[in-house]
Parts: sequence; structure tokens; C-alpha cells
Amino acid sequence: MKLSKNFALSEITHSNTAKRLGIENEPTEKHLQNMQHLIDNLIQPLRDSIGPIRISSGYRNPSLNRAIGGSRSSQHCKGQALDLQFWKMGEMSNKVIYDWILQSGLEFDQMINEFDYAWIHISLKKEDNRKQVLEAYKDEDGDTKYRYA
Repeated sequence: MKLSKNFALSEITHSNTAKRLGIENEPTEKHLQNMQHLIDNLIQPLRDSIGPIRISSGYRNPSLNRAIGGSRSSQHCKGQALDLQFWKMGEMSNKVIYDWILQSGLEFDQMINEFDYAWIHISLKKEDNRKQVLEAYKDEDGDTKYRYA
């Protein structure tokens, strides 16, 4: 199923962990609506501007989210979030995504620079978006923490 000219549902629901563990990672109609909103209003415009982007993590049903140790409140489980990477001339250039989103003026709920631009987490809700910009890091105990960027 195509969600836009450049994105298919299969790349948003793909998970090697789900395949390995036999987890069905199928979204509900509500999740599909959320994903379509995210693609139409943020991800496709990003793709049109900077070029091909890789979705490293998309929709996760609760079983898959637990299996990978995701947050209980993850917007991935609602079809509202994607983790993205951008490669330019053989180098990961995820700051391009981060900067483009900030400069675009487009609505978003949360954007997280994950571990010094290893990937960019981006989410969008249909209403009440926070425009929250965070960075993820590991504390001295190796636990993931977040701070405002």
C-alpha cells in the first residue's frame, strides 16, 4: 500500500525484530490514519526537499515495542512517529533532517536528536502538537535520558 509517491506502508511497518520473533506488526485503521497524516504533512515534504530518507523505525505494535525495549508511551505505537536517517554521498547526515524541520515552519509534536545525530525521531499528532525539541543521551549508568535542546 502506497502512502505517498515515495513511501509505502511496508517500509513503515518493517521490523527485523518482529520477523525474528514472529510478531505481527499490523496497524489498525486509526494507526493508518495517523501515519498518513505524518507522511502527508511532514515526511513527504521533507523528502521532496532534501531527497531520499531512510525510515529506521516506524510503526510498532505494543508487543514489538516491548520486545525492543521502547517507551510505554511511545508515539511509534500510535502511528505518530518515525525514526529517520539521511545519507548524503555515503555519509550519514542526519543533522540535515533536524535543521530542515526546524527551518521549515512545519508543525511537529516532538523531534529528538538521538545520540548525537545517530538518527532523528520525529512525531506529529493531528492536534495539540508541542514542537518539543530534545536530545537523547546516556547518563553515567548507561541509561537513556532526554534534555531540551
